[in-house]
Amino acid sequence: MMCMHVETMLDRIEHGNLPKPRIAIKPMVQGTCLVLIETAGFTASTLLIVLGLPLFVFLFLAGWDLALLFAQLGNLADHYASAEPPARIAFSRDLQVAFLVLAGGFTLLRLPSFIRRLCTKFEREMPHD
Repeated sequence: MMCMHVETMLDRIEHGNLPKPRIAIKPMVQGTCLVLIETAGFTASTLLIVLGLPLFVFLFLAGWDLALLFAQLGNLADHYASAEPPARIAFSRDLQVAFLVLAGGFTLLRLPSFIRRLCTKFEREMPHD
């Protein structure tokens, strides 16, 4: 009896009569949407934190005094306006590099907890076969 089953399987393999596997489209789309939504939330929260961090630091340095903060920002704006074009470009590039380094570093710092949280949600919300 076992030989007959093996012969049938070998015959199917030899002639290419294997049943085609079915791809479950709905769970795949649901999983993709879950990953995209969670990733968008992670990205948005990381960028908001990185953009808010300089404001927090400057407020802290100004002693939580908004008048002093805006006076310092006005001073910075005056120096930027009166600077030579190469100095402006260098300052802009330094700000861009600082933002990218801060955003990348903060993303790497938060990434392990995000992956754990995503795996937990994926296990909990997605059906298993």
